[in-house]
Amino acid sequence: MERFNSLALCLCTMDFSEFVLSASTADLSDAAEPAAREHADAVEFRMDLADDPLGALDAYDGDLPILATNRVEWEGGQAADEKARLDDLVAAAQYDAVEAVDVELEAMRRGDAASVPDRVGDEVTIVASVHDFDRTPSIDDLRELARQTTEYGDVGKVVPTAESVDDVPPLLSVTREFCAQGRPIATMAMGEPGRHSRAVAPIYGSRIGYAPVDPTDATAPGQYDVATLSELVGRLEPKPEA
Repeated sequence: MERFNSLALCLCTMDFSEFVLSASTADLSDAAEPAAREHADAVEFRMDLADDPLGALDAYDGDLPILATNRVEWEGGQAADEKARLDDLVAAAQYDAVEAVDVELEAMRRGDAASVPDRVGDEVTIVASVHDFDRTPSIDDLRELARQTTEYGDVGKVVPTAESVDDVPPLLSVTREFCAQGRPIATMAMGEPGRHSRAVAPIYGSRIGYAPVDPTDATAPGQYDVATLSELVGRLEPKPEA
């Protein structure tokens, strides 16, 4: 399928062989993207939170590549019409600036979004995601979710909710396990008890981090702002031995 040339000349590309810090936003305006560019590697464009997402993509002239998310209501977003939001996501993938799209594991598993990978083409990375807004599953269940997301997508994404700090180590263990297997995965735990996982998970191999430019615009519980997360990840990143 032919991809549209937007006005953007993206200076960066998303290489999920390493950690990608994405600035989550519903605003692709000239005012918003430069602020994200200072700290982020990419923009997660929350289409479901934007008034005219395809119009915003058409006008986008920023430097950062885009990971497009059109999150459905049953997984924490605001997109209500399943077919329309998937059609819009596929349409978004035709823009050169859009290098990846997020598709819910459940939508792919039950068939609603099964055709999305073929419709967007090989040039666009599929992030297959699953969120649990109530709890952190057992380590065996986390491992199974990681397996399924990495099979359905080019990159898996597993995001539970931590009820205590004890929920984070099993998630990090699974992250490290899949990283060692060469299966790209992004993990983090929502909620205040799991907030530190957003900074620590990249050490264990998590491939994507999400953070708003303005902390008041957080799209998930427990997010740091992008400047803070960038600094934390940078400080915690292991330095090569001399």
